Amino acid sequence: MELVLDIISWIFLVTGCFFCLTGAVGLLRFPDFFSRIHAASITDTLGAGLILIGLMFQSGGWGLVMPKLVLILLFSLLASTTASHAIAKAALKSGLKPEVSSADEPSEGESSSKL
Repeated sequence: MELVLDIISWIFLVTGCFFCLTGAVGLLRFPDFFSRIHAASITDTLGAGLILIGLMFQSGGWGLVMPKLVLILLFSLLASTTASHAIAKAALKSGLKPEVSSADEPSEGESSSKL
């Protein structure tokens, strides 16, 4: 039974680390502020949540560790999403506009009328 819990725990831990790393790559690669904050908040919430769930399986019981991890998970889910929303809203109010994709605009060789 302990082996099964270890395997499940490591699946959650590795998956959470993967999402955290993809969020870090998104912070470096995405073009504007709003897509970067989206990458950071989504992957941070999912990655940290999966890591905390993996740690819950590692704790192995209902001692003092499990309730603390549950509280950290709940606080992280609430605080991370609320903070990213507040940061994005403050950026909009300060005049920062999202980048618009150039896929909607016609290129130099195309006409502007739609067929």
